[in-house]
Amino acid sequence: MAVLEVNQLRKVYTTRFVGNQVQALRKVSFSVEPGEFVAIMGESGSGKTTLLNILAALDKPTGGEVKLNGRSLQAIGDRELSAFRRENLGFVFQDFHLLDTFSVRDNILLPLVLSGCNYHQMEERLYPIADKLGIREILEKFPYEVSGGQKQRTAVARALITRPKIILADEPTGALDSRAADSLLKLFADIHAEGQTILMVTHSIKAASTAMRVLFIKDGEVFHQLYKGNMSSEEMYEKISGTLTVLTKGGEHHA
Repeated sequence: MAVLEVNQLRKVYTTRFVGNQVQALRKVSFSVEPGEFVAIMGESGSGKTTLLNILAALDKPTGGEVKLNGRSLQAIGDRELSAFRRENLGFVFQDFHLLDTFSVRDNILLPLVLSGCNYHQMEERLYPIADKLGIREILEKFPYEVSGGQKQRTAVARALITRPKIILADEPTGALDSRAADSLLKLFADIHAEGQTILMVTHSIKAASTAMRVLFIKDGEVFHQLYKGNMSSEEMYEKISGTLTVLTKGGEHHA
């Protein structure tokens, strides 16, 4: 069974001043299987961020449905939603979203604290993840004392510690220098190889070329998708680059 199902998703915004309607998403449908690594690409304003916000249950669609692990997000009440989100989704954002008054350790453990996890369980989960991500030596430091790459690894650790069904990553390499970005992409590849499902929104062709499948969004619809198959990351990079050229010039739908 697919871990994520998106069926005929629509989102219409009404502008505050003029009352005009803007269709951010129109009939978007796709699914993500357990253990897949999927990237979503498209120009600014194509609907990528709106889509991610709906998948994260941070926004509600105008029409259509999102199912996570077979359960409709639209059918979950507001009181239960934050707990459901915390238990099933891990988030990695471009600007890290770390709390500066919390140590790296406390930032990572925060979702477990909110879930009411006991201290022994938290410690059991923390150290293997910190070791895997190479951040054990900075656990007592604060976010303002560490590098951008270390901040993003902290954010990845926080996303992984709940053992989520799926990680949603929004431009995870966007605020990193090329070396830290390469390091993070290798980390994502390793996490994926261990069976973690990842859905990543990105502008970076290099980041997208590490995924197994790329969905291209244009004007609020799935315009095309590419499967990596047996292609190398270099070959995938060329394919993505060519598709983006078609995307920006306009063209027929290939979905």
